[in-house]
Amino acid sequence: MSLNYKVVGSGEPVFILHGLFGMLDNWQTFARELAQDYEVYIIDQRNHGRSPHSQDFDYYFLSQDLNDFMLAHNIDMAHIIGHSMGGKTVMQFASDHVDKVHSLCVIDIAPKAYQASHLEFFAAIRNLDLNKIDNRKDADLLLSKSISSKGIRLFLLKNLSRTPDGWKWKANFDSLFHNYNNILGTLDIPSAITVPSLFVYSESSGYILESDIEQIKESFTQSSFESLSAGHWIHAEQPQQLLALLRNHLNKS
Repeated sequence: MSLNYKVVGSGEPVFILHGLFGMLDNWQTFARELAQDYEVYIIDQRNHGRSPHSQDFDYYFLSQDLNDFMLAHNIDMAHIIGHSMGGKTVMQFASDHVDKVHSLCVIDIAPKAYQASHLEFFAAIRNLDLNKIDNRKDADLLLSKSISSKGIRLFLLKNLSRTPDGWKWKANFDSLFHNYNNILGTLDIPSAITVPSLFVYSESSGYILESDIEQIKESFTQSSFESLSAGHWIHAEQPQQLLALLRNHLNKS
């Protein structure tokens, strides 16, 4: 699968993978900043952004997509960063291809299973009749009937695209919904990962709990942990603090 991507800068390669419902655009500011010292690739994972759609969707496929991407671009090893679902992808990739990972950074996700927390978003999106909207304001108004948060609506509406045939979703929400249990599920990490691994977690989101840290350390033996005062979208709420942590991690690795 040929993934959509953008690349900026020069130096050691760094990959950044977005979370569920996201896209590479969410990380362009970080890419430009890190591009001062690195060659930074921001990538749309399958069923997201401008990458191809598929009914096959789990972390095995996402890990394989990243490996295929490295092979296609003749990259032997990279620093890899992932947020949320993207964080699970990079953890799976490190398990599958540890020899290709220079360092790892996982943002606000653990390799454990999670409870469903996106069902209202799936329902709102899948029930939105795109034939009834003339502009993004119309779409926002319709979504507001079931999603009260303006920030979440704006985040979701980044997936909306006008085409010659009318409004379309960039993300393959049907496949993501049908594979939602795969997204939520526990990762299979059979052996310890020994690459330098930074886990950045939110103090309030609940995605990584204090009780998760010892278990993570068993799978990622060179892991370190940093918490930030933010919600789950740390990169949007605390960009400068996160950027400083990423730079420090990459420089040390």
